[in-house]
Amino acid sequence: MDRLSVMRLFVDASTLGSFSAAGRKHGLSPAASSAAIQRLETTLRVKLFERTTRRLRLTEEGQLYKEYSQQALELMDQAEQMLQAGKSLVQGTVRISAPSDLGRNLLLSYLDEFQRRYPQVQFALSLTDSTANLVQDDIDLAIRYGMPPDSAMVARPLLPNRRVVCVAPECAARVGVPQTPEQLASLPTLVLFNAAGPMNEWRYRAGGKPKAVRVSHYQQSNDGEIIRKWALLGYGYAYKSLLDISADLRAGRLITVLDEFFTESAPLNVLYHRSSFQPPRVKLLIEFLQERFAAGSAQAEAGG
Repeated sequence: MDRLSVMRLFVDASTLGSFSAAGRKHGLSPAASSAAIQRLETTLRVKLFERTTRRLRLTEEGQLYKEYSQQALELMDQAEQMLQAGKSLVQGTVRISAPSDLGRNLLLSYLDEFQRRYPQVQFALSLTDSTANLVQDDIDLAIRYGMPPDSAMVARPLLPNRRVVCVAPECAARVGVPQTPEQLASLPTLVLFNAAGPMNEWRYRAGGKPKAVRVSHYQQSNDGEIIRKWALLGYGYAYKSLLDISADLRAGRLITVLDEFFTESAPLNVLYHRSSFQPPRVKLLIEFLQERFAAGSAQAEAGG
């Protein structure tokens, strides 16, 4: 018997005043129920019952253990009732890591909407453009562009996406528009950097083959939102996710160049631990984000 079953047996024996009666309730013989209580006493290193030929009587230690056992069993019963209730269990904290500009400009509103549905859910949101280690960083969910390098993570798609080279129209008019990716090397650019260094190799395809241009005249930041704002201010060309700048493109604040070369797919994924069990708050949030990102994309397309 597991500890919880023995605890139930102990409480019933103390209430009924008989190992035999408690054993029958749990489908055990008198000898088996008595042996189970003896093993419990050995484990606890205390005597729970005073045994006589007529009746069982709890010791002082047994009375104390009964009070705590009853509390524990009542809490377990409440937990099982909550599990059956379903929605009432959607509570607790979800720890999320997301890219800085996506987190500030889009994800925040989606999380607010989810929290209105489930007000007992809280978020611990970390905005970073570095790859999150879900184990070391104690993260429940990470939202990232592209596929994760760690195969231990499960990736579920949120939106298709690609990376583009963008620039403010006034900057393009001032410094010139490149006709080939190689020309970007001599133009002012804006580069994201992380722990591995500046991400100044921008990948593209030419003649069906993958290639990269290394830009050298750049301003750099570890925050993708800063890169976007610098681009809006006309500081240079930026290599950005199309999703991050879609509103700027629609408003004409930014334009893209060399689209026939920069076609690399970088889908937006939600990553989480590979586990047979997910807390309801995590499972529901993943499903909500998939639906919400898809709906937001459809609305953007409909709006032109």
